[in-house]
Amino acid sequence: MRDLLKYDFGEIAIYEHYIIVVMKEGIIVKPEHNEILIKVVATYFADQSFGYITHRKNSYSVDTSTYVETSKIETLIGFAIVSEDEIRKENSKIEKQFLRQPLKTFTNLIEAKAWINSLILV
Repeated sequence: MRDLLKYDFGEIAIYEHYIIVVMKEGIIVKPEHNEILIKVVATYFADQSFGYITHRKNSYSVDTSTYVETSKIETLIGFAIVSEDEIRKENSKIEKQFLRQPLKTFTNLIEAKAWINSLILV
């Protein structure tokens, strides 16, 4: 891990080719949160591709318009959702409709990291 950023809504762990985001319980992710993501990308991935991994340990909501803004990040190559909860996996089918980048769900971080790394190396 290169860095760990803590915010009132959760944490962003920075790695060489991806970030892992863990949101706090009960948060509502809104388009305004993309402002922070854009700053993180500008700092760590300004000139390189990266993947976004959301590790859904906690229950929270996402305003789907947030994904429209996230899709505008040019260096973002893939979006992975890690969850063992079947309802959260089902929700990803809806979320996928709002992203231009590939989105896949996984039950563990190892698989999600491998998938992102495979996109980087293509």
